[in-house]
Amino acid sequence: MKLRSLDDLDVSGRRVLLRADFNVPLSKLDGSIADDLRIRATLPTIRELLERGARQVVACSHLGRPKGQPKPDLSLAPVARALGQLLGESVPLSPDPVGPVPPQARVALLENLRFDPGEEKNDSGFAEKLAANGEAYVDDAFGAVHRAHASVVAVAELLPSAAGRLLEREVEVLSKLLHAPDRPFVAVVGGAKVSGKLSVLRNLLDRVDRLLIGGAMCFTFFAAKGYSVGRSLLETDQIDNVAALMRDAGDKLMIPTDVVVAAEPKPGAPKQMVPVDQMPGGLAGYDIGKETSRAYVDAIRAAMTVFWNGPMGVFEVDDFAAGTRAVAAAIAKSDCYSVVGGGDSAAALSKFGYADEVSHISTGGGASLEFLEGKTLPGLVPLLA
Repeated sequence: MKLRSLDDLDVSGRRVLLRADFNVPLSKLDGSIADDLRIRATLPTIRELLERGARQVVACSHLGRPKGQPKPDLSLAPVARALGQLLGESVPLSPDPVGPVPPQARVALLENLRFDPGEEKNDSGFAEKLAANGEAYVDDAFGAVHRAHASVVAVAELLPSAAGRLLEREVEVLSKLLHAPDRPFVAVVGGAKVSGKLSVLRNLLDRVDRLLIGGAMCFTFFAAKGYSVGRSLLETDQIDNVAALMRDAGDKLMIPTDVVVAAEPKPGAPKQMVPVDQMPGGLAGYDIGKETSRAYVDAIRAAMTVFWNGPMGVFEVDDFAAGTRAVAAAIAKSDCYSVVGGGDSAAALSKFGYADEVSHISTGGGASLEFLEGKTLPGLVPLLA
């Protein structure tokens, strides 16, 4: 896939509308930014636009799911402050998703795009108002390109447009996984539900040498094998689909052989490690067990390429973080080419101190999965060279 890049776009003397992905996690305590990875990731594009003579960079982004209504707790005000601190200059925030912004500001930010219902509807009228903030358009929001929204589709068709450096890099990295991975290629997929990942699992099976399953989604695999899963999360409507997947996968697929169970995933809760075919009826599983961790670590260490999306358990609680920590450490300490996709996986890397020890952290969890599923992402189509 070849996208138009900044090398193909004349920005000198122009106002540039930049679609960024500032959908950052916010602290539940005070609303502050809990992780600024996505803001830092687009700084190279902003700086390059300014260095190449852009008269002004007007950034725009969504944050959360306000559903077309202004919500003060989802304002981009904390992002404007953080961006200003990172750039070393004031970044004013427009009170409206379509501007205006102060003309004297080198970099400005529009308010949350999803405060206007026209964003998610890919509304042409909203797109025209948004496009009035620029004479050229740059998309650097990989985390949004799987959505057919106004700021990533309609606007890109109204202005001279190109991919930013972050978006360009994301597509390059994931294309390598799809088409030219160094082997053995191991994918580690976790998270809560298998229903949203079944298609990507099938597509990965055609490309990987090993597919390792973790997180609560593994309990649907156990049920498909006829095991009781206690009170664990189970998608009963996916059991037949998972059974078919396991039949097709053969020995490529690795699922846990033991899990950590407890009554609830709280610090200090009594827990025990049990084989997956001996789960107590009144308990639920919240992490992969030691035997599984060892097997997964061995598979990762033998790999030349690793893709990881989704934690192995409730890693936010230290009592149930061992499996996720083991996977994170194995990937970080390996010499393999490692790609980590998804906010939870990135958060786990950060928590365990390994964020700087992997080859690439994708800023788009859902987008990376849909890309690897082989889907055409609507936000990329207007940028094709």
